Amino acid sequence: MPRILTIDDEKAIRFALKDILELEGYQVDQAEDGPTGLDMLIQQKYDVVLCDIKMPRMDGMEVLERARMLAPDAAFIMLSAHGNIELAVEATKKGAFDFLPKPPDLNRLLVTVRNALDKSKLVTETKTLKKKLATAGKSGSDMVGTSEALGTVRKAIERVAPTDARVLITGPNGAGKEMVARQLHQLSPRAGGPLVEVNCAAIPSELIESELFGHEKGSFTSAVKQRIGKFEQADGGTLFLDEIGDMSLSAQAKVLRALQENKITRVGGEKEISVNVRVLAATNKDLMQEIADKNFREDLYHRLSVIVIKVPPLNDRRDDIPELVEKFLADIGADYGSKPKKISAAALGYLKGLDWRGNIRELRNVVERLVIMSDGTIEEADAKAFAGK
Repeated sequence: MPRILTIDDEKAIRFALKDILELEGYQVDQAEDGPTGLDMLIQQKYDVVLCDIKMPRMDGMEVLERARMLAPDAAFIMLSAHGNIELAVEATKKGAFDFLPKPPDLNRLLVTVRNALDKSKLVTETKTLKKKLATAGKSGSDMVGTSEALGTVRKAIERVAPTDARVLITGPNGAGKEMVARQLHQLSPRAGGPLVEVNCAAIPSELIESELFGHEKGSFTSAVKQRIGKFEQADGGTLFLDEIGDMSLSAQAKVLRALQENKITRVGGEKEISVNVRVLAATNKDLMQEIADKNFREDLYHRLSVIVIKVPPLNDRRDDIPELVEKFLADIGADYGSKPKKISAAALGYLKGLDWRGNIRELRNVVERLVIMSDGTIEEADAKAFAGK
């Protein structure tokens, strides 16, 4: 059953629309203002949204702009008692499906809703096809495991990936935060665009701004030519800021501006450059503590953490270890140009019982060591001798 959300501060209008639409067989929810409507769009999937333009707290145009990131598949029909051509054109430019005057003509309303549902269905089918094409032949990059903890992460990825919402990925080092970012990109409408990764901890603080935003020739001593930064390189795709908690405060301020305005300025330059980038960020730090310690901007945290995905440590998903080991054996065999080595059930059981503070990265290293040091099938004695625990 198609789901419709009405956002209007006038109770009479909301209930009138609900009665009309439910008679047509639609499921209808209501929100009395913009912020409430946006919260509902995050929590539920709606096919069509009927949204008033003139509302207190947040007007309909702002709701529309924010919803384009949070629920890009929902078709917005804007309503206004003060309708004019300029307002209709502005709404359409911002992504609205249609614009209707209030009170809406009943027949026109129903026709518009049916057309919006047809478009929503087509968009969903197209994205599903793109998703299949994007992931075809890329199963090797998929996350491995069937544990409940990993299942929670997968569900979050499937829900969030089709949107343009910014995602903060948290978890310990080596747990697979980069893999989550790649999955979010591959399953998104931006899969055909670039995925640009930046390790903020690996770049000196004095160079991070040039790395992210680029620089003009002569802007500093070693700037012998113009450089295109990561934001520009990721235009039309996804920018993954790994270890965001290690970024300098000055760079944080510029990233915040880029997220607010979708514009950047190269170091030493004056021209503003528009960028169309979805930003994903990851950290192993407690950013709320970093905020308390004045090391991280709270406003940037809220910009980055529209959605938070927590990646569990390997110790919380031990049931995935056998599958991970089998994958690593196959990958390492391919790297070495040899058949994958086999491993005994006893050896797997021993590995499952170990403490994996280094998470998946440590497990991969141990498996490679076992491949090199073991003769034939990897037995429990090999695991005990070479696991390094």
